Amino acid sequence: MRKSAPPASDPFRMGRPVSRFRLPQKFFAGCVGFTLLEVMIAMAILAITLVTIYQSQSQSISMASSSRFLTTASLLAQGRLAQIDAADPREVVSAKGDFGEEFSDYTWQVEVGDVKEIPLLKRIALTVTNGRMTTRNTYRLILYKAVLP
Repeated sequence: MRKSAPPASDPFRMGRPVSRFRLPQKFFAGCVGFTLLEVMIAMAILAITLVTIYQSQSQSISMASSSRFLTTASLLAQGRLAQIDAADPREVVSAKGDFGEEFSDYTWQVEVGDVKEIPLLKRIALTVTNGRMTTRNTYRLILYKAVLP
C-alpha cells in the first residue's frame, strides 16, 4: 500500500503526521494572547460584580427576616391585645409573659398607665420582642381604653 500525498486543502499538515493532542506550530502563528493589564481589568470587573451580587443577596435575606418578624410579631400582638380588650379594663395590670412553645423566641410585656389629660382613659402598651434577633427586634402597640366608674 502506498501513502498518498496530503490534500491541497490542508495547509497545516504539509505531508507530516499531526498528533491528536498537539496542534501544529503554524496554528498559533498570528494569534495574540491577552496582556496582563487586560486580565487584571477583567478580574477587577468580575470582583466588583461579585461583591455587588453578594451584597444584594445579603440585603434580600435581611429584608426577608425583618418582614417575617414584623408579620409574626404583629399577629401575636393583635391576639394578645384582643385578650386584653376582652377583659375588664379595671382588672388589666402590667405583666410579662411568652407565647408558649410554638413561638418560644417571642415574649410580651404589657404596661398599663393612666392618661393625665383624660382621667377616664387607660393607656395599655404592649411590646412584643424576639430574643433571637439582635437589631430591630421589638414591635410595640398602644391601646387606649375607656374605664367607666
